[in-house]
Amino acid sequence: MHPSHSSNPLQRLEQLNRIGIALSKERDKAKLLETILVAAKTLLNADGGTLYRLDEDTHQLFFEVLHNDSLNLHLGGATGAPIPFPPISLYDAQGQPNTGMVVTYAVLNDVTVVIDDAYAYAGQEFDFSGTHRFDQRTGYRSRSFLTVPMKNHENHIIGVFQLINAVNPETGEVGTFSVADRQIAESLASQAAIALTNQHLILQLKNLFESLIELINTAIDHKSPYTGAHCQRVPILTMMIAEVARHSEQGKLKMFRPTPEELYEIKIAGLLHDCGKITTPVHVVDKSTKLETIFDRIHLIDTRFEVLRRDLEIAFLKEKLAILECSDPTALLALEQRWAQQLAELDADREYVRQSNIGGEFMDKAAKERIRHIATRRWIGADGQEQAFLSEEEIDNLCIARGTLNASDRAIIEEHVALTMRMLNSLPWPKTLRNVAEYAGCHHERLDGTGYHRGLSEATLPVPARIICLADVYEALTARDRPYKPGKLLSEALTILGRMVQDHHIDADLFDVFIRQGVWLDYAREYLPPEQIDEVDLSRIPGYTP
Repeated sequence: MHPSHSSNPLQRLEQLNRIGIALSKERDKAKLLETILVAAKTLLNADGGTLYRLDEDTHQLFFEVLHNDSLNLHLGGATGAPIPFPPISLYDAQGQPNTGMVVTYAVLNDVTVVIDDAYAYAGQEFDFSGTHRFDQRTGYRSRSFLTVPMKNHENHIIGVFQLINAVNPETGEVGTFSVADRQIAESLASQAAIALTNQHLILQLKNLFESLIELINTAIDHKSPYTGAHCQRVPILTMMIAEVARHSEQGKLKMFRPTPEELYEIKIAGLLHDCGKITTPVHVVDKSTKLETIFDRIHLIDTRFEVLRRDLEIAFLKEKLAILECSDPTALLALEQRWAQQLAELDADREYVRQSNIGGEFMDKAAKERIRHIATRRWIGADGQEQAFLSEEEIDNLCIARGTLNASDRAIIEEHVALTMRMLNSLPWPKTLRNVAEYAGCHHERLDGTGYHRGLSEATLPVPARIICLADVYEALTARDRPYKPGKLLSEALTILGRMVQDHHIDADLFDVFIRQGVWLDYAREYLPPEQIDEVDLSRIPGYTP
């Protein structure tokens, strides 16, 4: 934005309006700061200018943007070039106001300061020795100054800009800033302060919003020691995958070219993908064994085995006593052998139940049949009544084929996705974040339509949701803190993911770029212990062609 300088009041007003519109549209802080200074410098035809930001905590003015056309200096702002000057303090070491400089005086006294000629200045308020030293070093001549504080809607000064050397647009000679220049500068300062404050408030709300999300995720991750840092790591991995995917030429990813706003939307969806777990019962999330509820019920079954063992010993001792009274050594030997065999069978059954209680990857039909056979034992309960050794509910849990969750537990876990969508859909999302609920609520869907909770298929599953799905599975496979398994080696995790690609559960193009661009390894090196990072032969990973 470079409006042409004009002394016509109407044209200047039009320029000021255009500048105000431009300031209200700019979202990048560095560009906004530079736009303010360039607008002021161009509108008032100044040769140079500096914009300072006031830090209320330290009471210092920080250099943000510095331009000088004659010296060809363009520092700070959108240039990214650092300004090699230390901040200026409003107060000295004794806490006294530092009014010797024009910019500090303007801020401390909340006034616009106009200096016609720094070299002819006869007043005692300001010390221009630093300016003169700069001029001697650079060959420049800093003559006229216009310094204007910028105040926000609460009438607090948030910064100040200073223009140097008013240039006559017709002759090119350095002159002075007029009364009209001062009024225009003050009007621009007001617009600039509003734009900066609005941006600051937007940034504050954005930070607050993300902090609240982090608060929810921390609560979920601390709800159970077994979820660890899942809610923090999945969004990190999500953005790592999204970053390489948006540059990919692989398959449908050629069309995946998200804007910065769309990338931010994916990030927020990744952060909130498990927010529904805030209501999931801890005993289900923490179910480390098949019989665990609020405690591991294997201990109850251990007690029943102890009762059976006690009853067996009592029966043995009674029979032994009767045999001893009859003095029958042969019968005694047979009894002891039978008792030893029964005891061994009881101990073997006890150990088998204990092992079956531990979740695994597979439990065959024969193993389930043995559990059902053990369940046919009878025991005397606390009420003195004989009853089945295992209840149907205990049998169902011990016969879980994979992991530790039964159908009811799994339904409770899967409910978190539906709840995530309900919670997120209830929020008044701005237009730029309208897809957050959809992306977050689809991270357990599969391309073949067998996922949950809506059974979406490839045609209806958006790329961002597929990205979160891949991130979620990879984090879960490699996590060390799950109750039912240790963290898998990289080779194991990638093999499982590759099989999921072959089964049409995970997007093949995303998996390809995930492997090819080394995201899997970058994440592992950052977040996994060395013992999990084994050698991986990519040529042996299913679903991937090197």
